[in-house]
Parts: sequence; C-alpha cells; structure tokens
Amino acid sequence: MIRKTIIAAVLAASFAGVAIPAAAVVYVRVAPPESRVEHVPPPRHGKVWVAGHYEYRNHRYQWVKGAWVKERRGYTYHQPKWEERDGRWAYEHRGWQRGDSDHDGVRNGQDRAPNNPNRS
Repeated sequence: MIRKTIIAAVLAASFAGVAIPAAAVVYVRVAPPESRVEHVPPPRHGKVWVAGHYEYRNHRYQWVKGAWVKERRGYTYHQPKWEERDGRWAYEHRGWQRGDSDHDGVRNGQDRAPNNPNRS
C-alpha cells in the first residue's frame, strides 16, 4: 500500500513540471471593443509586459489592464488575441510556451541557431 502511494506521488510530481499549452479558445458573436490606449512602461529586467486586452466574462467584454509578469527562462510569452473566424470572434488566452533555449524570443523550431552561446 505504501509503495503504491509513493509511486503515485512521484508520478504526480513529474507531471507537475510538464508545460501544457494555454491555448483555450472562446467564441463570441459580437466583435470586441477597440483596444484602449495604454502607456507601456520602460522595460524591466526579468519581467515581460502583458498588454492590456479585453476578455469575455459574464456575457460581456471586460478590460484587463496591462501588467508585468516574471520572465520564465526557456519560454516565450504570447499575448492574448482576438481574431475573426467564420463570422465569430475567437479569443485565445495563450500565455507561456516552451522552446526558446537561447532566450532570443524565437522558438527553437524556427530559430536557425537555437543554442547560440553568443546570445544572452
């Protein structure tokens, strides 16, 4: 019994570190309002700016202010976005995606030199 519990705990811990794409899509028939103009502060070391955007909650659009989030080494942040698809508006809450080993903002599969030691 104890052995099964330990194995289950080890498996759960190993899955906790797996990156799952956060590409949840929400469809809405009404176009989102025009984005608000936001003052983007100067860059901060170790932080990534998440731009303000509209989210669809409780059957209406709600503005979410821009904010700094802690940078994740080896990941690239993809901003949430709205796009029209077949007469409906699709919202993708994207977030962090793994695969930028040299931290230059280009995913490894699209980078000609993904492990370039001269990049910081």
